[in-house]
Amino acid sequence: MKTATNYLDEANAVVPKMSAQEAIEKHAAGQGVFIDVRDSAAIAESGTIKDAHRVPRGMIEFRADPAMESFYNPIFKKNAEIYLICGAGGQAALSGKTLHDMGYTNVTNIGGFPGWKDAGGPTET
Repeated sequence: MKTATNYLDEANAVVPKMSAQEAIEKHAAGQGVFIDVRDSAAIAESGTIKDAHRVPRGMIEFRADPAMESFYNPIFKKNAEIYLICGAGGQAALSGKTLHDMGYTNVTNIGGFPGWKDAGGPTET
C-alpha cells in the first residue's frame, strides 16, 4: 500500500525544483507559465503570484488534456515551461508528476507561496 510519502518521493524524483529567487527571475523575464495549484480559498487568504493562472490540483488533468474540450485550458502546451506553486511545495510536486505522466516535458516545482513572497516576488490578491 502506498503512502503520501511514497507519492511525494515519486513526484520529487521526476519534477525538478527551483528556488524562489530563480523563479522570480524567470517571471521577471516573462518566461514560462506560472500556475498556482491551490484551491481558491487558500489563494484568497494569501494572494498568489502576479498574473499566475489558477488551476486547482484537482482540475489539472481536465485543464491539461485537449481531449477534454469543455475543460481544457490552452495555457497547457506539452513543451511549455510550466512553473507550479502551492502552499508548501507538495501539491505542486504532485501536480507536476501528473503533468509529467501526461507528456508535459518542462514542468518545475517552485515550492510554496510563502517562499515566493518572502523572496520579494510580485504578488496579487
